[in-house]
Amino acid sequence: MTEVFDCTDNAHLLSGMRTARRAIGQGRLVVMPTDTVYGVAADAFSPEAVQRLLDAKGRGRQSPPPVLIPNVGTLAALAAEVPAPLSALAERFWPGALTIVTTANPLLSWDLGDTGGTVAIRIPNHPLALELLQETGPLAVSSANKTGEPAARTAAAAQAMLGDSIDVYLENGEADGDGQASTIIDATGLTEEGGTLRILREGGVTREAIAELLPQVAFED
Repeated sequence: MTEVFDCTDNAHLLSGMRTARRAIGQGRLVVMPTDTVYGVAADAFSPEAVQRLLDAKGRGRQSPPPVLIPNVGTLAALAAEVPAPLSALAERFWPGALTIVTTANPLLSWDLGDTGGTVAIRIPNHPLALELLQETGPLAVSSANKTGEPAARTAAAAQAMLGDSIDVYLENGEADGDGQASTIIDATGLTEEGGTLRILREGGVTREAIAELLPQVAFED
């Protein structure tokens, strides 16, 4: 049964977070706020839960969801390696609107879809999302909408699209951000000395800000 919690009310916040943690642990889906838009969250290490997420959105395995993490330290566990430029990006722009695609740790036991051996990682700059991530660990999170529809900026808008395919909705009012999605970069070409980087989608972090931080890195078109 779908449950909706008004997390702007402290009395409902505690029960909502507790119910969301339990749902994630059972392989079910949760809609939660982030610093950009609302997202559908699933246990990143449960292939069944990730498939439920893709099914709820109407997406195929060729569109694997990003993974949200609670802290920079988790990056080293999920990535095959963390060269200095990648570490600098994480330290400078996380938590925040930068999604980093990097080579995934080949020892990880997960199935996010057809990733080609990569994983897209981000730390959201939102207290409720971070609190949930601290409790659950890495979550596969994709925008809370049906594919082709605008991303939801409230849990109510998400529920109108996704209905009872979601088990728990955490309503926290309109998304803090201006609706702008995160910038997505392909960092698989980074090396300890510099290497290359490609911007896949421009969003909350500008190309200029990245270039200023990493003058030793070449941008690919």
